[in-house]
Amino acid sequence: MTVNITGAIILAIGTIGPGIGIGLIGAKAVEAVGRNPEAQGKIFPIMIITIAFTEALAILSLVFMLVSK
Repeated sequence: MTVNITGAIILAIGTIGPGIGIGLIGAKAVEAVGRNPEAQGKIFPIMIITIAFTEALAILSLVFMLVSK
């Protein structure tokens, strides 16, 4: 399977944002647990759901890359 330059650009730009977003989500979750360890049970599920939604954007860019011809 060949990938054209448009697909590569779509994938590159489409993964930069979610990558930065997931890093920020993880950093803020660790910071929140560090400030209030008792809240870990409430923070962790919200963090996982938010990471899943953010990762969906990267998967969507992968689909767009595969469709672009």
